[in-house]
Amino acid sequence: MRAVVVREFGSPEVASVETIPDPKPGPNDVLVAVKSTAVNFVDLLVIGGKYQFLPERPFVPGKLPVGQVTAIGSQVTAFKVGDRVQTLAESGGYAEIVAVPESQCYRLPDSISFADAASMALAYDTAWFALRVRARCQSGETVLVLGASGGVGLAAMQLAKAFGLRVIAGISTPAKAELVRNNGADEIVDLSRQDLRDSLREQVYAATSDKGVDIILDSLGGDYFDAAIRSLAWSGRFVVIGFAAGRIPVVKANYLLLKNIEVSGLQVSDYRKRAPEQMAKCFTEIFSLYEQGQIKPAPTITYPLEKFRDALDQLQGRLSKGRIVLAIP
Repeated sequence: MRAVVVREFGSPEVASVETIPDPKPGPNDVLVAVKSTAVNFVDLLVIGGKYQFLPERPFVPGKLPVGQVTAIGSQVTAFKVGDRVQTLAESGGYAEIVAVPESQCYRLPDSISFADAASMALAYDTAWFALRVRARCQSGETVLVLGASGGVGLAAMQLAKAFGLRVIAGISTPAKAELVRNNGADEIVDLSRQDLRDSLREQVYAATSDKGVDIILDSLGGDYFDAAIRSLAWSGRFVVIGFAAGRIPVVKANYLLLKNIEVSGLQVSDYRKRAPEQMAKCFTEIFSLYEQGQIKPAPTITYPLEKFRDALDQLQGRLSKGRIVLAIP
C-alpha cells in the first residue's frame, strides 16, 4: 500500500510517500480501506516530535481516519466487510489501509459522507468532551470560545448552540467575524485589542451584564489564558485544550479561590483509551446532531495523499478557509 512514512522527526519535508506492506488484522482488529483523513495541527506536532505522546519510528501519521471495512479478525463480531466506519486510530491515517481494534471503531451512518466524517473527527469529539464532560455545561449558560475560528472552535460553537448555550467568540481579526457568526456566535470579542488583560474582560463583562462567562474553552494559552481567566463568572469552569499561541500559562491559585472557579485540562485521546463508553456516547450524539441538521462541518478542501506536504503547509500557514482532508480513492 501507499503511505506517508516518517522515519525521523522534523518538518513535513522529512516525511515521504512510500510503498510499504499492507497491515495484517489481529484477531480483534478490522482492516479499513481509508477514504478520508483530516489534516490536523496535532499532525504537525507529532511529525515534528513535539507532541506529548509520540509513536515509535518509522510511523504513518494521521489520526481518526474513516473508511470501509475490507477484512475482519477471527474474533470480530460487531463489524462485517463493507461496513462504513469512523476509527479512533491514533496514527496510520495517511495511508491507503489501516488496521484498527474493533473496540476503536464506530459504524458511520450512510447519511454522513466520508469527507464530512473526517472533517468532524478530532474537532467535534474534542469540543464535545470539553463542553459535556470537563465543563459540565448546562442549557442557558454562556461560553467564551477562544480560537473560535479554528476547527475545534467552530465545532465547539455549533455544539454549544445545540446544547442551549449562549456563545461568545474570541477572534483576532474582524475578517473572521462572519465565519464565527455563521457557526453560532451570539457575540464577538476582539482578541487583538490593546491591553488584552483588561480589554478582554471589559468586552466580556459588557456582553454579559457584568456577570462574566460560565465556561471558557481555550485552545490558545499564553496571554489569552491570562486575560480570559479574569472574565469567568463566579463558579465558572475553564477548560484548557491546547497552546496554539505558544506559551504554556501558569495558573494563579488565588484566582481559583476568590471566585470558586475551576481550571481543568482535556487530553481527548485519554478518553479513547480509558472511557470507551463515554466516547461511544460522544459519537452517537455527534452523528445524531449531524443527521438532525444541528451541526454542519466546515467545507472540506481535499488533497491527494501525494500532496500531503501542501496540505500541511496550508494548515501551518492558516491559509485555508475550510477543513483540510486527505482523500484517498
